[in-house]
Amino acid sequence: MNKIVGYRKMLGKTQSEMAKIFNVSTQSYWQKENGKARFSDEEKILFKKMVQDIFPNITIDEIFFS
Repeated sequence: MNKIVGYRKMLGKTQSEMAKIFNVSTQSYWQKENGKARFSDEEKILFKKMVQDIFPNITIDEIFFS
């Protein structure tokens, strides 16, 4: 399981719920989560803001790149 999936599950969200938050189709979100498509910079910031509720000091690099 990749880190994006792990963070999403910690947030208690489904792929469908995340797709609605990001205003994309569920299939498009699945592609992003599985590395078939990239998250936009705006989506990375939004994802980080959601994860910050659990990990206040987390960075975009920690979520997406490390």
